[in-house]
Amino acid sequence: MSSALLAIGRRRTTAERRRDREREIIHATRELFDERGTIDAQIDDIAKRVGINKALIYRHFAGKEELFALTLVDYLGELDQKLEEVDGPRRAPLNRLRALSEVFVDFCLEYPAFADCAMSLLRRTGEELFGEITEPVMTKLGTAMASALERISAILKAGQKAGVFAEADTDYLANHLYTQTLGAMHMARMGLIVSQETPGLGHPVVHQANIETVRTTAITATLATAVGLDALTAKKTSARTASTRRSTSRTAGENP
Repeated sequence: MSSALLAIGRRRTTAERRRDREREIIHATRELFDERGTIDAQIDDIAKRVGINKALIYRHFAGKEELFALTLVDYLGELDQKLEEVDGPRRAPLNRLRALSEVFVDFCLEYPAFADCAMSLLRRTGEELFGEITEPVMTKLGTAMASALERISAILKAGQKAGVFAEADTDYLANHLYTQTLGAMHMARMGLIVSQETPGLGHPVVHQANIETVRTTAITATLATAVGLDALTAKKTSARTASTRRSTSRTAGENP
């Protein structure tokens, strides 16, 4: 075998070892996320879990934010598989959207660190993200998000075609529903509700949030947003029409 072919073989082996190490680091990061949450998962702890020096992590990733972004990609890949398992193009759009919403909400409840990580990235501007994450990793993150969002967008389009969802930009609405659900899941993560014991008097009261209530509300909010204002307007119009008919009927009875 020529020296050139041997060199290519070595380069391939080195590249494979590098990819294996990167997957190992991402796997360890996710394990720590699930055990402790994103805040308590430190680079030192990740390195210890893998059994390497902390400095080696920075040879594979531009920084902590990039590592966390790739860990989010790992979560999104698993989420997309779960969404694919329950989605059925032949089902009614409302039932399809409900099924996907249930999976998404339950995934967030099962893996709170996923919601934390996703919300952390959403709080940054595009300029900040590009300053912390390299372009190839941003592409991976965008592709992973787009895969799940496209499933939602396709259902919204089917619902609009069937006349059960309001007309709207489906790509925008899919992103809105994703963010809306993450916000609700943050409420579940906190587990708190704040209210006034007596309106205008006394100190605010903190209650424990019922997780099942948060779950049900998040799913209902997704469906209601998709159905949209058109349905609400139609119901109001129908109610006004019915009221007018009753009024007219009473008037006719009073004036033979």
